[in-house]
Amino acid sequence: MTKDQLATLFKLMLEYIPPTLKIFGFTLLWSIPLGMIVALLKMCRFKPISWLTNIYILIMRGTPLLLQLIVAQYSVPYLLKWDGCPAFLHHLLDNVDIRSPRYTFNMLLIAFALNYAAYFAEIFRGGIEAIPKGQYEAAGALGFSRLQTFFRIILPQVIKRVVPASSNEIITLVKDTSLASAIPYMEIMYIAKKQVPTYASLMPLFMAGVFYFVFATVLTLIFGFIEKKLSYYK
Repeated sequence: MTKDQLATLFKLMLEYIPPTLKIFGFTLLWSIPLGMIVALLKMCRFKPISWLTNIYILIMRGTPLLLQLIVAQYSVPYLLKWDGCPAFLHHLLDNVDIRSPRYTFNMLLIAFALNYAAYFAEIFRGGIEAIPKGQYEAAGALGFSRLQTFFRIILPQVIKRVVPASSNEIITLVKDTSLASAIPYMEIMYIAKKQVPTYASLMPLFMAGVFYFVFATVLTLIFGFIEKKLSYYK
């Protein structure tokens, strides 16, 4: 490839980095709070809720994310064609514009958020259960309510404990955003694959790989700094 072609390709790739970052950012925005809620539901003493939560986590962790993305993308058209679809659901889905670019992004976000929430839930649950029960009893003796105990005493310790495991999931999310190209969604991997036959070269894929590598490296450094600030190993 000539220098002009490389420059043109590089500019084109830069244009599709924001959609990739959009998937990454919104997935974290929704999956982390949802993961905490799921973790608390799994620890619920009311067994039916705990069982349903376990089934959800098992499905999300036991099936490929790519499959979940495809199901999310094509679920609305198939539900509309299904004769057994409930009337209220059919009426609700009738208002969904499946040709809209926003539809594709929303379905991607639902699949990503539900998938990663299941993983974060297990990480948060492990962090919560690692806190000695004596701390709850001591907080109660000092007059703290259950909510005050959780948010003021337990949660800060949980955050400190789950940072390393959460950082692994977040870095994995950087690479998993490339799965959106299978839907297809116009992000950096999608455009890279489209440019391979145009230039008869693997350079577009190489450039996309460099982006993921740099992004993951930056996040690795950031989380390493956070772990040191939290004095995790002390």
